[in-house]
Amino acid sequence: MSVDRRSVADKKLTVQGHAQLLVVGAGAAGLAAAIEGARRGLSVVLLDENPVPFETMGESVPLHFGGRVGGVARNRNAMMEAMLESAPDLATAFELGVDVRLGTACWGLYVNGANLGWMPAPLAGLADEEGGTHLVSFERAIVATGRRDMGLAFPGWEQPGVMGATAAVQLATRYGALEGTRAVVLGTTAEALLAALTLQARGITVAAVIEQATAPVGPADLVADLRKSGIELRCGEVVRAVDTDLNGVCGVATRSGPLACDLVVLGIGAVPMVDLLDAAGCELAFHAARGGYTPMLDAAGRTSVDIIQAVGDCAGIWPAKSRDAAIAEAEARQAVAAAAAALGMAGEARPPAPPPGDAPPAEAPYDISAYRQDWVRASVIEATGEPYICQCEEVTACEILDVRPPRYLDWQGADHRRRNLATLLGEEPPNPDQIKRLTRAGMGPCQGRRCREQVQALLALQAAVPLGAVPLAGYRAPVRPLPLKAAAPQAEDAAFGEQWDSWFGMPRQWVPFWDVEDDYTVAGLAVEKPHASE
Repeated sequence: MSVDRRSVADKKLTVQGHAQLLVVGAGAAGLAAAIEGARRGLSVVLLDENPVPFETMGESVPLHFGGRVGGVARNRNAMMEAMLESAPDLATAFELGVDVRLGTACWGLYVNGANLGWMPAPLAGLADEEGGTHLVSFERAIVATGRRDMGLAFPGWEQPGVMGATAAVQLATRYGALEGTRAVVLGTTAEALLAALTLQARGITVAAVIEQATAPVGPADLVADLRKSGIELRCGEVVRAVDTDLNGVCGVATRSGPLACDLVVLGIGAVPMVDLLDAAGCELAFHAARGGYTPMLDAAGRTSVDIIQAVGDCAGIWPAKSRDAAIAEAEARQAVAAAAAALGMAGEARPPAPPPGDAPPAEAPYDISAYRQDWVRASVIEATGEPYICQCEEVTACEILDVRPPRYLDWQGADHRRRNLATLLGEEPPNPDQIKRLTRAGMGPCQGRRCREQVQALLALQAAVPLGAVPLAGYRAPVRPLPLKAAAPQAEDAAFGEQWDSWFGMPRQWVPFWDVEDDYTVAGLAVEKPHASE
């Protein structure tokens, strides 16, 4: 049987390192998983992309940092020291022999399956802070990538100072690198209220918490704490416009009057960070009680890809979990117990009993579908002017709903009355991937982190369906932006290079090099010629 030389089969990959247990994310859940794995005798590699390079933070990756990152973030040593001080368990992991790699992003997980069967082992694509990439093999992977915040467009939201709640808290508490002294927080979710209280405790004045609903949706005790701290709560309002100066945000306009601030913190929805899981082929579904699209898990945190598990906020977010890190840590230890058993190294260690309230509630404490759609309706659809939903590609809500192609294709003179969302989709549920390809919304450097939930909400509003009826916009590796040089491996099998002409769109793209004529012209490429196999 002859081998197709154009296939990747039998080509050799350069793999640098191996782990029985690969843990992605060094937050509370990831650290607990790495430490538990080491105590059970597993070889563990622990990855965390933090501290993220200053340039990457400027692209609002992986969180919506919103242009308020202080100059200290340029000092890698200072950022690394701050991270180590903020997570003392990192020292414990080091002492137990965990291979801790900070400043290293995991941009893809690859496992042989129905459409992939040639790899020597499950592989993880890694990128270090200098832009270099390499592959590491693993036997089990635990993903603990955490969460990010839903974006919200309003006039001026592209200005420096508009940022996600998770990014604001991380900059303030972990790095001491948040540039700003006076904040307005949008939303009354548990995560928004916790962020407001945390920022206030860190010396940042919280001028007000603004809520478009007529009453707060977060836990009553947190609302009471908010009022006790002297923070004003304004319900039934949204930000209508942003006042700016040379440094960005200097105030916001609301129905009841202006507010001076240099930070606008978005807390309307904490979103599980499932990009790595989705790109790896794990099955996801919309779970309102878990904060949105989350992986389908069994009791041990196993996804539909058996060797990949998910713990922490990427596995689901609910108020009790946001308030108590012990819940995520218990998830991690239970997942490691299952991973160790699968590897034949269960040992005598037993995970401690989980704390009360560790399981997600049967129902969300409020209707997150209606809540997020109401925010988008009030702030985006009813906004004065047309703010960009997708900042990277400068796409507005009207352009998304009218399915207009990008401006640089000079669509202004075209007639799009026959090609709108309703006629395009017919009776099918609206699909964000289809909208992305036609409008480019979500195709910029931030990889849709600021706009994908807004696009989902817009499509749900247009189709009059709940958020869960709108499919998740797909993720593909690399799930982190990489420099072009990262695509060039340091040591590549010569057999790969022999196929470049047929793989990478060179002049005779679909003809292997051994069938290409010695001399040919561009005009001649239009002539159909039989392949050697025909």
